[in-house]
Amino acid sequence: MPVDLSRSLEFSGKLLEWVRGKGRILIFCHDHPDPDSLAAAYALKHLFLVKTGQEATIAFGGIIGRGENRNMVRLLEIDAVNVDSLDLNEFSVFCSVDTQPGTGNNSIPADCIVEVVIDHHPLRESTLQYRMVDVREDYGASATILFEYLKAQDITICTKLATILFYAIKSETQDLGREWSKADREAYLSLVPLVNNHILYEITHPKVPRGYFGSFNQAIESARVYGDVLVFNLFEIEVPDMVAEMADFLMRFDGIDVALGMGHFEEMEILSLRTNSEAINAGDLIQKVVVGLGTAGGHGMIAGGQIRPFSSDKALQKELELSLTRRLLAILGRDAGRGRKLLSG
Repeated sequence: MPVDLSRSLEFSGKLLEWVRGKGRILIFCHDHPDPDSLAAAYALKHLFLVKTGQEATIAFGGIIGRGENRNMVRLLEIDAVNVDSLDLNEFSVFCSVDTQPGTGNNSIPADCIVEVVIDHHPLRESTLQYRMVDVREDYGASATILFEYLKAQDITICTKLATILFYAIKSETQDLGREWSKADREAYLSLVPLVNNHILYEITHPKVPRGYFGSFNQAIESARVYGDVLVFNLFEIEVPDMVAEMADFLMRFDGIDVALGMGHFEEMEILSLRTNSEAINAGDLIQKVVVGLGTAGGHGMIAGGQIRPFSSDKALQKELELSLTRRLLAILGRDAGRGRKLLSG
């Protein structure tokens, strides 16, 4: 039985009616945007252009660092700019996709009045104050929500847009292997025939610099195992989402149920947490780990956080690693011990 599009039709219809004629639109992604955030923003921009004729600008904080993400932006011509390069006074409508104001993972100024929030992360109570909110915690990707808007509004999805949306759902749900819903599966399967497979291959097989392999080495060398928990520290990193990539990689180690990683980027400590245990909610867990230190959030199996500002001093980063490890193990009720190296020798 197909997914019911009535919710998407109602929300997208009200959104288009409200935004029509209001001038320039700015769409915020989260910082260091991933494919899901970029795809959702691009699809929303396309929705506005087709239905109201209004131009929208996609903005983000930080950098687009991961090779796959840079390839996606280049090959599929996603026009996104750093928020620091914009004069926000030139915009009349502000939207937030795949993130919510106040989460700490976006560069939405405190005095910026966001009117539209579309997301699939856990709903924050403060988000309810905004004019138009569509937060679907049961969806595996924000791109799926936008796919439904386009479908509900009878907008033709061309090959370029299909490839953008498909890759977002593919990467966010790990090919429907992680935190997917019926809606994600339907969108995924609907988009498959429309995708440019050559471009998709190029996106998923980027050339990477020497430092990329150095990160694997550092992750493995620094990893400490405490029973079914693994903690690693990349220290200084050139690409902020490298922490998440290494957390996904090390979760493959046999016997590990929880992986916590960290790395320092531009006066900020970036954290990433993964779990494959249904008894653990990664988002709740990481918020408890960083309480009083920073901000964090996430889903059942994946989560991230930020501690800022934070020193680049390696001794202080090591001290933070030990502190976060103790907190994590205490919350999980695990024996702290000394931990053992991932590799012996």
